[in-house]
Amino acid sequence: MIEGACLCGSVRWTFEGAPEGATACNCTACRRYGALWAYDYDGEGIKVSGPTESYARNNKVLGFHFCPTCGCVTYWRSRMDEPGGRRRIAVNLRLADPAAVANIPIDHFDGLGGFRDLPRDGKCVVDYWF
Repeated sequence: MIEGACLCGSVRWTFEGAPEGATACNCTACRRYGALWAYDYDGEGIKVSGPTESYARNNKVLGFHFCPTCGCVTYWRSRMDEPGGRRRIAVNLRLADPAAVANIPIDHFDGLGGFRDLPRDGKCVVDYWF
């Protein structure tokens, strides 16, 4: 299990198991947040706690949640249920202990130009800590 928390500790999340990859997206929101995302379903593989505010941009498909005290972007949650009532969620791996996520490979997603997965380049989360 991987755990993460905002700077002040009010918002926390857990990720059961180990994610297959950490997504670095270049869309207009993600590149500004600088987040590395790990995905699953709300209340299943990912559990979140603590008070948040959220922001939904133009398409209003995703709500980006942040701590109202310290401002850290902690996770995004889909604003629509999938069949069966499940809801996608992704946590910001930059809020975890670096050692817990260091060897997770980076997946690149072109959310700005083509809205598609890009090939892995062999880098891991540890390569993004500088």
